[in-house]
Amino acid sequence: MPENPKNSSANQAAVLSPVEFRYARIILLIALVSVGFGFTVLFAILGPLGREVGMSELQISSIIAASSLVVFLASPRWGRLSDRWGRKRVMVTGLFGYACGNFLFASVFHLTLVGALIPITGYLLLMLTRVMHASVMSAIMPASSAYMADITTVATRTKGMGAVGAANNFGSILGPALGGLLAGITLLTPLWVASAVAITTALFVIFLLPDIPKVAPSGGPSRGPSGNKLSYFDPRILPYIIVGALMFMGMALVQQTLAFRFQDILGLSAVETAQTFGLAMGCSAAASLMSQIGLMQRINLTPFQWLRVALPILAVAFACLALADTKALMITAMVLQGAGMGLAGPAFMAGASLAVEPHEQGAVAGIAGSCGPLGFTLGPLLGGFFYQLSPDLPYWFTFAIYLPLLAFVMSQRRGEKRRDQGAAAQQRSSANEPEA
Repeated sequence: MPENPKNSSANQAAVLSPVEFRYARIILLIALVSVGFGFTVLFAILGPLGREVGMSELQISSIIAASSLVVFLASPRWGRLSDRWGRKRVMVTGLFGYACGNFLFASVFHLTLVGALIPITGYLLLMLTRVMHASVMSAIMPASSAYMADITTVATRTKGMGAVGAANNFGSILGPALGGLLAGITLLTPLWVASAVAITTALFVIFLLPDIPKVAPSGGPSRGPSGNKLSYFDPRILPYIIVGALMFMGMALVQQTLAFRFQDILGLSAVETAQTFGLAMGCSAAASLMSQIGLMQRINLTPFQWLRVALPILAVAFACLALADTKALMITAMVLQGAGMGLAGPAFMAGASLAVEPHEQGAVAGIAGSCGPLGFTLGPLLGGFFYQLSPDLPYWFTFAIYLPLLAFVMSQRRGEKRRDQGAAAQQRSSANEPEA
């Protein structure tokens, strides 16, 4: 995973003055807070809401899996499209797509809850609307990550991606917490509110986020060393893709079953589950935010060094979730999980971004950003299946996955000293650039 020497300070950051850079960064991060809210509000209510309409754990998980598969397939295309259309246009498209798709999804749930649709029809329509929703909203994160890559340099890229993760996680604190509170009105209220927030954010981006010039490619759009379109198997990013796919699969497997775990262990009603699990997710997101602000923004480590710190924390968190049988222990485990993922997620994105050239940032943001959806395609199905066999099995299975993943990350030491020296030289050359 060489950090490409061409990916230097002579990138998009050079087209913005320090004042413009700070303004663009603030507007982008505020927008990402609302995006984080919209993406996570569903997780607090989907489990209990699905059970209310008579769906099994596997059916509920399959809705997330199907939409995640679509995001996995669509994200690289949106990322490449942002290289041609521009980041802002693609972000706005994704935000409006999210608002419309989420409204349709909530409407189908409402019709199923009131008995206007029989359960099997409701389930099939939920799958359809969620897939339609995912196909367009998958534009948001590749364009956002590529925008941050455009306005940062090699020296500030990891901190810039950390800031993206921190903003998203702050929204992730608000999403489950407010979702749990809003569920006290009706279980569907959080979804209606999320659609309104997405429309407001789209207007915010249209009128306030600065447009930046597109990078002129040196050898065709999004081309790798051989001149071919950037792919998952490009040797520059393949190790990061392996890490990302396995890491997010484990996270998805755990996250999709935790609402069931809370409801079953604590004997909660649907609304109580949404509120309690929403609180726990908020605590987890808060820990993630603190790890990014308190550690990642203050300590300079390479992406793989951050991964070597984060993965053991995550493995311990999953073992704790398997053993936890009280509310306090489960929330503690989720806090550990949040802290670990707060370091691992931005490190993974920053490493992939640093490995390619400036004109490939949209493409790599789409490819790296699709690793999460790939994980959420496989993870929920495995989680729902394992949970039906034994409630603690999903967490032990994920713990077992993270052990060889940690060994793989630890093995990525060859050439790291050379890459660090190259990055240090680039940091010195861009010492006068604005910090992320």
